[in-house]
This record gives sequence, structure tokens and C-alpha cells, in this order.
Amino acid sequence: MKVDFYTSKREYEEHKQEFDNAVISVMQEGISTLGKEVTDFEKSIEEFTGAKHAIAVASGTDALILTSDILGFENGKEVITSPFTFLASTSCITRRGGKPVFVDIDEDTFNIDVNKIEEKVTKNTVGIVPIHLFSQMTDMDKIMDIAGKHNLRVLEDAAEGFGMRWKGNGSEYRHSGTIGDFGIFSFFPTKTLGGFGDGGMIVTNNDELARLARMYRVHGASKKYHYEHIGYNSRLDTIQAAILQVKMKYIKESIKKREIVANWYFDRLKDCQELKFATLKGEQNPVYYVFNILTEKRDELGEYLKKNQIQFSIYYPIPLHLQRCFSYLGYKKGDFPVAESICERILALPIYPQITEAEVDFVCETIKSFFK
Repeated sequence: MKVDFYTSKREYEEHKQEFDNAVISVMQEGISTLGKEVTDFEKSIEEFTGAKHAIAVASGTDALILTSDILGFENGKEVITSPFTFLASTSCITRRGGKPVFVDIDEDTFNIDVNKIEEKVTKNTVGIVPIHLFSQMTDMDKIMDIAGKHNLRVLEDAAEGFGMRWKGNGSEYRHSGTIGDFGIFSFFPTKTLGGFGDGGMIVTNNDELARLARMYRVHGASKKYHYEHIGYNSRLDTIQAAILQVKMKYIKESIKKREIVANWYFDRLKDCQELKFATLKGEQNPVYYVFNILTEKRDELGEYLKKNQIQFSIYYPIPLHLQRCFSYLGYKKGDFPVAESICERILALPIYPQITEAEVDFVCETIKSFFK
């Protein structure tokens, strides 16, 4: 049996007529940048997340770049973040000369170790970029306490966090991205809410930050050909917005299906002593965007899965502090031992709403066969 890590084909077939109608309608009405479909989708995001403002952009990466610029991550100012993440979570800080300051991760959650953040705060620190990775949010109570104490800006990288909600010590659950100054989502095809191409969203509850984000996505213009800032060209494509609006109708169902699949894996692999899973920490509602396992025999298991036509992914093989592009920061192997160790042991199994129980059974039986 061949098991894909992800395929968009099954979801397309499930809702084929709706997807077709959405795309054709945009073309029939005449394509416009930031058209009605984009505005409608922004409103859907505001309603679902509880954010006061949602500003659609071309990608999650662009969302990080625009918000980092607006928050003043530049000219040697320090921004604290995790080395265990995708490049864009840190490259957004460096675009205008900001300095990433890495903090090691929590071995149980794979998110930044919030208990090690405050010791890295200096007179040059201006912000924190917590990343809500794989299936759960970072401890936002602790993040916001530190930010408030030291007057820091908080940019939530919720590229993988759509649908996740944090309660912590509060009285209500708050959606990822809506707790800090800014939050961002990615709509890359594999994401919990993914398009048929690139897409991203900025969310904020701050009127002034929202006003700036709307200008920055159209070259810094307050109105056509009137530029207040040197901005960017980053608009969510109208066709992608139309597709994503269809998917929003089924997002709660999709999140639930991911939970079901994750529980299939937990149930079938719970007795496999050679594996370890992430631990959910804090009062929150997780979303299983990625299902990871940890094993000392990661590479050997990966080869065995390949031989059995089971696709997988490794998030991430090399932590950012050891990537060549960040060598100028002066970090070395051993600086962040937890992140380095996780990079050597982590492996992501196929998970998406349309995967079948039979496919999960085959994946799990193959893993157990390997360890026998």
C-alpha cells in the first residue's frame, strides 16, 4: 500500500462542485486584486478567530516580514525566538537588520522553553516571536507576562496554529495569533486551513497596527499612488481566497478529523517502547496539524518506511542556529542541546482529514514491524 504524506486530491473530490464554482465565478466576474472574495474571507477569519482585524497577504512568510517591519525588528534590535522552526520565523527578524536571539526548546512540547526567555532579555530586546508548532500553542501566559514586564512586542507565529486555542490561567479560550500584538497564519496547501497555492493572514486587535498592515501590503499606500511608508506587494490572490472560503465551511469538521487520526496513531503505537510523543502542556485546545514521533533510530526507520512506500517528513533536520545563513550570529553546536537532539530523532507521519483508517493501520503496523 502506498501512503501519501499529504494529497489535496481527496478533498477536491469531496467538494469538487463547490471548488469549481468558486474559481470559475471569480473568472466570470472579472479578476480583481483584493476582490470581494478576499474581503469575505477576511471577515470569516475574524469571526472564527475572534480577531478584531484580519488582513490577507500573499503568504505566511510575507505576513511575518510585514509585521516584523511594523513592530520595529530592525537595526540591531534583539528579538527572542526558537531555533527549532521553519526559516521564515527567524529570517523575518533579519530582513531589516534585527538580531535573532535564540532560546532552547521544551523537550516535551517542541515549543520555546518559556522558563529560559527572561534571562536573554537585554536593554536591546524589543520583541518575542513565539511559534505555535505542530499541534499546540506556546505558553502565552508566560510570554505575555515577560513582554509586559519588559515592554516587548509579541509577534505570534501561528503559521501552523490555525484552530488552536489557549486558555491557560485565563477565563476563556483565545485563538492563536490573537493574544500578542500581531499574529500570522499560513495557508500553504498542507496546513490545517490550506489553499491550492500560497496564502497568508495577519491578525490583530489593535486598530493602528491593522491600519499599518493594510498599507504595508500595498506598497505602503494609504490610497492609490499615495505612499506613507516603503511597503511591500503582498496581496492574497482572489482565487485562493475563494478556495479558502469554501474550506472555511468545513474547518471545524477538518480539525475534528485530524484529532481522530491522531488518536488512531496514539492508540496503535502506545505500546511501542521505542517511540516518544509530544506532551500537551497548559490549558488549551490542540490541533493536530503534524503528528510527530521521536525515536533514536529515526533515519533507519525512515529508510524502512520508504521501502514500504510510506511517505513521511522531518520537521526539522537542522536547527536554525546551525544553518549556514545564520552562521554570522556566532552560535555553535551544543548551544541549544534540546533542539539539536530533537532534530536528530523527530519524524512526522502522514496526517490529514482524508487519510483512511486502513492507511493509518498500515503505517503503524509497518513501524511496529521495523522495531521487531
